[in-house]
Amino acid sequence: MKEGLLWFDDDPGRDLREKIGRAAKRYQKKFGSKPNVCYVHPSLLEDNGNTKQVRGMQVASMTAVLPHHFWLGKETAAEGQLETS
Repeated sequence: MKEGLLWFDDDPGRDLREKIGRAAKRYQKKFGSKPNVCYVHPSLLEDNGNTKQVRGMQVASMTAVLPHHFWLGKETAAEGQLETS
């Protein structure tokens, strides 16, 4: 990922989809394009940290990301982490 956005949202009234959606909207406003990947703390994914799709983005766990933080950006298959479909 060459550029990214770190977003914080600990509002218990929002679900994961809504939190990621708000972060993605800010990313798009700041960088002019949609992110395709979002890294979160493993505790935020219900299925024990496995990758999932939310709003067209790959959501994956990363232990380096703190709880309630969302690290969004763009990755390509050449970067070795994300395959585009």
